[in-house]
Amino acid sequence: MGGDRAPREIVAGALLARDELGIDVLLVGPDDGSLGDTRGLAVLDAREVITMDEDPARAVRTKKDSSLVRCAEAVRDNQASAMVSAGNTGAAMASALLRMGRITGVARPAIATPLPVYGAHPSILIDAGANAECTPDWLLQFAQMATAYVRARYVIAEPSVALLSIGEEPTKGNALVKESHELFARTDGVNFIGNVEGRDLLLGKADIIVTDGFTGNVALKSLEGAVATFNSMLRAAVHTTLAARLAGMMLRPALAPYVRSVDPENTGGAMLLGVEGVCIISHGSSSARAIKHAIGAANEMVSHQLVEQVRQAIGPSRGANLST
Repeated sequence: MGGDRAPREIVAGALLARDELGIDVLLVGPDDGSLGDTRGLAVLDAREVITMDEDPARAVRTKKDSSLVRCAEAVRDNQASAMVSAGNTGAAMASALLRMGRITGVARPAIATPLPVYGAHPSILIDAGANAECTPDWLLQFAQMATAYVRARYVIAEPSVALLSIGEEPTKGNALVKESHELFARTDGVNFIGNVEGRDLLLGKADIIVTDGFTGNVALKSLEGAVATFNSMLRAAVHTTLAARLAGMMLRPALAPYVRSVDPENTGGAMLLGVEGVCIISHGSSSARAIKHAIGAANEMVSHQLVEQVRQAIGPSRGANLST
């Protein structure tokens, strides 16, 4: 029931996942006809809704019959294999953490967001908003969890890991970045290649880009805004004159592959890593196509046993001494 275009686009995406991908989908929401024609999809009845502007922790505690809480419980109780939501991001995270539980040894779950790269698999930005303030040890765990994720999803044996900073040199950045650089450089099992800058986010310079949740979310929203602004400018430009419209028509077929490759709706949403279940958080404005891809990614990660791979990457002893 969450998201800017719910429930219509959510239901439509679930139907696409069933009809085009062959995935069995359980809808979670009011089983009173308000979801529209679900065309045979099962519905887990949940009568409350957590809106986009509600305080996440309070809403999860008080709205126990909300679609988000019931969805997380369905995964916990093995009624479903994975959770997909386009609703309140904080509430989705809180529901997953409180109902599914945290993997032993994980200090903080983190959001891993695919950044589209033309002609290649996406780079993974972690953390994209779950933890505003972090420690070097937490960032190292984010890198370990993201390494397991990239191995499972993109079949890369040794994914490269970089820190997001204001310069490539090890001496650049704030105290967190400098201390994390030293920690990453001396840690086995992480293919650390150094720092990358904000301008490198869409260039595929690293398979995994690690940062704190505050910086990561600002970077992600900046990219979204820049891309949206450029698209608006381009659309406006091709309608200024007849010659521009003709040029736009001629360029459209050539531009199509580029547009498809960097379209965030094709990436399948962000993965919440560190909880005892597969949880994908989609953009609030997700269309049916975006939801279909998110469900497909969730199904794929279940089949690749992502949670177990993250558990092995962290290990109880690695996280035991981290502050939680």
